[in-house]
Amino acid sequence: MDGIRFAFGTLTVLPVRVRRWDRGAARAGMLWAPLAGLVVGLCAAALGGVLSALGAGALLAAVASTAVPAVLTRGLHLDGLADTADGLGSGKPAADALAIMKRSDIGPFGVVTLLLVLLAQVAVLDRLYGLGWAEGAAGAAV
Repeated sequence: MDGIRFAFGTLTVLPVRVRRWDRGAARAGMLWAPLAGLVVGLCAAALGGVLSALGAGALLAAVASTAVPAVLTRGLHLDGLADTADGLGSGKPAADALAIMKRSDIGPFGVVTLLLVLLAQVAVLDRLYGLGWAEGAAGAAV
């Protein structure tokens, strides 16, 4: 149970009490990380599916489904993506690129990458929700 708690407690905003913060718990937590991702995806699917089924429109369902993971993970995956884009986009040697990635600010490569990735996610989900709520919800969960 420590691994599951570690995964949910560190990767999501869900109210889980992490009791162990050692290497073993962290290793187990990373093994359980896909479960945390699945739960986040299912939450995104649930909101998008409900909105779509209620007639809110495919675009609104797509935007909501894209927003849920950002909210439930505190933007952890988006922050990592932006940091990676800034580091790789800098064209600097590895040590300098790593220093750029560790900074708390976001640079132009990070901003553009986030914008394009989020727009792509919304576009794909809009298309899927346009086919039906089940297709959109399945896409959001994935």
